[in-house]
Amino acid sequence: MKVLVVTNLFPTPWDPRRGTFNRQQFQRLGERHEVDVLTAVDFRERAGERRDDVRVPGVHTDYFTFYHPPGVARFLNAFCFFACMMWQRGREIRRARYDVMLASWAYPDAAGAAWVARLLGIPYVVKVHGSDLNVQAESRLRRPQIRAALRGAGGVLAVSKALAAKAIALGARPDGMEAIYNGVDTRIFHRGDRRAARVRLGLPPEVPLVLYAGNLKATKGCHDLIEAFPTLVKRHHDARLIYVGDGPCRANLEDRAASLCCAPAVRFAGAVDHAALADWFVAADVLCLPSHNEGVPNVVLEAMACGTPVVATSVGGIPEVVPPHAGILVPAHQPHELGVALVEAFERHFDAEAIAAHAASFRWDENIDRLERMLGRVAAGSPAHLGANA
Repeated sequence: MKVLVVTNLFPTPWDPRRGTFNRQQFQRLGERHEVDVLTAVDFRERAGERRDDVRVPGVHTDYFTFYHPPGVARFLNAFCFFACMMWQRGREIRRARYDVMLASWAYPDAAGAAWVARLLGIPYVVKVHGSDLNVQAESRLRRPQIRAALRGAGGVLAVSKALAAKAIALGARPDGMEAIYNGVDTRIFHRGDRRAARVRLGLPPEVPLVLYAGNLKATKGCHDLIEAFPTLVKRHHDARLIYVGDGPCRANLEDRAASLCCAPAVRFAGAVDHAALADWFVAADVLCLPSHNEGVPNVVLEAMACGTPVVATSVGGIPEVVPPHAGILVPAHQPHELGVALVEAFERHFDAEAIAAHAASFRWDENIDRLERMLGRVAAGSPAHLGANA
């Protein structure tokens, strides 16, 4: 098949670490089919400095600049996405004669790309991730646009069963809906020597270590974690908390750590390359991800593949992939309960081998098999696809 992927979640020269889960999936799909990835780059980001070249083996990459109004006019973003895509790349898309389009992220990506697909007669699939439905679809003006994109799609792919149910409730056709979990690259993420990993990272060899890995933004619960951490320190005075990642909340988190008198025990390591996360997962005693909404975050799967237990919130698809023997789940927005769970995690015995074996069941080859079948069905004009466009 000749596949066009349209998304904002993919590495670009302006943000080489963006969308590593999509990079892994689309690169593997590119080993079987002809895959072009067209990435939308926000006009403000495009005006900035290029950080690095991005080359993904087996995939042809291109970009277009996404111009859109700020703030309250976000309900216009899907139209802006459509207009920018057609204006800058419409001719090339028409000439390429793609068999199928995959739009990854519901709004504005899928909503705008769906109009391109209909205009050019390309059957399309929508991939939804988490907050694109859990947050964006709560907007009164964006919700109908997302619903239209889902209803018109030949297939909809969700990264969890919870998200699939949400998509169906929004209008996705059940006969074209599939929940397909992301995979884990166990060549990179696997059990290792904790002491050796800490030596490589310059960390103390014996102290209790909590790791947060992800964007430093409020919806990821990073503030809840800093509020919860003193509860752990009361029981384990030498405990350390490390944030790996960057984002708009970093300064606030640093200030809050100082006001809580735990700043010496909190470290901000900044963003790292995807493969470099493996040492951090191996080095940590616990991965903590207290998100307010999620699909299925790959950092949870990758940490478990390294045998590391997880303390996370019971939101989205996280309960589907973290069994009791692999971690502890708590309600979102509850720093006290999060702190109690961290204490419990350090006082409970976890079987690292069993955790890693569980995570290894999330395989990329199975993910690509199922994605390939869905794209092939939609490209061939199956009954589900034809009904979606009737």
